[in-house]
Amino acid sequence: EAAIDWLRTRGLAKAAKKAGRTAAEGLVGVYSEGRKAAIVEVNSETDFVARNEQFQSIVGNIATLGLEAGGDVGTLSEMPYPGSGRSVSAELTDAIATIGENMNLRRSKVLAVTDGVIGSYVHNSVKPGLGRLGVIVALQSTGDKTVLANLGKQIAMHIANTNPLSVSPDDIDPEVVARERAIFTEQAKESGKPAEIIEKMVDGRVRKFYEEVTLLAQVFVIDGENKVGDVVKAAEKDAGAPITVTGFVRYGLGEGIEKEVTDFAAEVAAAAGVN
Repeated sequence: EAAIDWLRTRGLAKAAKKAGRTAAEGLVGVYSEGRKAAIVEVNSETDFVARNEQFQSIVGNIATLGLEAGGDVGTLSEMPYPGSGRSVSAELTDAIATIGENMNLRRSKVLAVTDGVIGSYVHNSVKPGLGRLGVIVALQSTGDKTVLANLGKQIAMHIANTNPLSVSPDDIDPEVVARERAIFTEQAKESGKPAEIIEKMVDGRVRKFYEEVTLLAQVFVIDGENKVGDVVKAAEKDAGAPITVTGFVRYGLGEGIEKEVTDFAAEVAAAAGVN
């Protein structure tokens, strides 16, 4: 027992040393149950670990636990990990010592509807519900669930492709709109036109911006013709009830993480003691 404790201590010490290393690879996990779905991102240092069966199992279990945690990473980290007697964070620490790479639970979100479906899509999947990019989208409706499920899957695929900022203009961060308007204003001023004309030019560019970045105003990638909002409206006839897109979450693996650029040849030379 003392030997086992010593080995575990050594492993955890190594894990602590790895904790500062950049982890921008890994997997996005999606898990749905009833009218709820959870999405998580668990990072590792290399894509090689994402193909590891142990790591895949961990991410799948964390995604399942994500429903109960309600999208709170802190809560999810402290939840009991199935069959180990450890918390989720402790299980990851143990896996770091075993697999040899830094790992971390980066983010998590849950969507739910009182009636309707949560559509989902995982791109570049290594297993069902696990891949490099995941999307969940909430459709609130009392309509036919088969119709809603098909629509939800297609909209999730669209979101994966276009990466919209929000469902509608009302949901966009005001700071983002203000920044875009300021850029458009400076561009319009270069035309030398009167102030009232510049204002109209800016308003037009802001409307175009909304069409490009809000889900319901985007052209549906599945047919390349209709706007997503019109597709949802048309589906109401088959569903037999109104349909409202209440929200979506899109996680692209490693997005926003500043990746360290290394010279592999230099690393090998250094390891070999070559000047």
